Amino acid sequence: MRRNWPDEFRDFLNGAEEVTLTLSGAESHHPKITRKALKVRISQENYEKIWPLAEMRYRLQGDRAGSAVTLITSNPHYQAWHPADGGIEQVTLPSGRVHETKFVIVHFLLDEVRETVEA
Repeated sequence: MRRNWPDEFRDFLNGAEEVTLTLSGAESHHPKITRKALKVRISQENYEKIWPLAEMRYRLQGDRAGSAVTLITSNPHYQAWHPADGGIEQVTLPSGRVHETKFVIVHFLLDEVRETVEA
């Protein structure tokens, strides 16, 4: 089944850093595996919105068309890249009230999904 990344969450991947995850023999039964991934810092609130999409593969559109992502949340093979604390940003509003935004660092496995078409 082909699922596209929801348009309403498209901006969450803007500014994503492309990284390489390396699984050593201790984390898997294979000698060494590398996977491309996207590393993103998003607000806790936005993370809670996309959490139900975790561990499912979604095709991307636009600049990253031909790729698919899978949000890592609880897969034991990727526990080093499970969501992590991304810090807190504080903003003082004109009223003098301080507003805090909590952030998390999340990783999306990144796969190429270009398909060949026979002429």
